[in-house]
This record gives sequence, structure tokens and C-alpha cells, in this order.
Amino acid sequence: MRRVAGVVAAMVLGLGVLTACGDDKGAESSSSTGAAAQLKTADSGLGKILVDGNGRTVYVFDKDTAGKSNCEGDCLAKWPAVAAGDSTPKLDGVEVSTITRSDGSKQLAVGGMPLYLFAADSKAGETKGQAVGGVWWVVGPDGKKITTQPSSDGNSGY
Repeated sequence: MRRVAGVVAAMVLGLGVLTACGDDKGAESSSSTGAAAQLKTADSGLGKILVDGNGRTVYVFDKDTAGKSNCEGDCLAKWPAVAAGDSTPKLDGVEVSTITRSDGSKQLAVGGMPLYLFAADSKAGETKGQAVGGVWWVVGPDGKKITTQPSSDGNSGY
């Protein structure tokens, strides 16, 4: 029994050492909660837009104010916040920052406006959330909302 305990202890210690020596890729890493968040541009039926690291379209909400999200509860179930990682991504010509939500979590923002995904966008490049309720908008590469009305299918992937 002591031998088994010794082997288990050695394995735990070994895993701890391996974890401590893990790779530190910063903005390239996105596999854990503490990883760096990513924003990039992509082409869509609405022109060039901002997307997250997985290629999913990001949106702003007209009922938010700079530095403050007003999307809580059921709203967040349909419009998940774009979580901020350990560092704020850099995007040429766009002011990217983070805000602190009421629950203490960090959310990416552009021009101070919090960013969201749309739960009904099931794959990269979809823009089904464009103009929903007249208050949800895709974000352009300049960090400003795009107010173009969506195509009839809302499926203007890239």
C-alpha cells in the first residue's frame, strides 16, 4: 500500500512540474479560461467584420453604455459576453479594452462598448444577430457598429 501511495505522490508531483513548465504563448493560446482573448477581422455578407478567436461574429448592444453592460439573465443566455482573457487583444485602429461585469467577470469591449456573441449563430461567419430588435449590431473593423440590414437568411458566412 505504501508503494502505491508513493507512486501516486510521484505522479502528482510530476504533473505539477510539467504544468509549471507549460508553454506560454500569450495571445496565441486560447484553450483555458485564463488564456488571452482574440479578436480579428473577417469578410461577411455585411463586409469586413470583427470576430472572436473562433471566427464567431461579435455584436454590440444599443442598451449598453461605454464601460457598462446592461445584458443580464435571459439576455446573457441569448447573447453570451465575449470573455476577456489574461490580456487585452490588440487590433490596429481599434480601441480594445475590458469591462468588469456586475458578477465580477471580465468582458471584452471595443470603444468601451461590451462585446457579445449570438447564441443562434451556430457556426463561424453567421450574422443572424444583425439588427435583432433594432438594438443588436455587428461590429466593423473600425470598432463601430454596422447598421446595414441583414440578408433574408441571416446566414452571410465567409
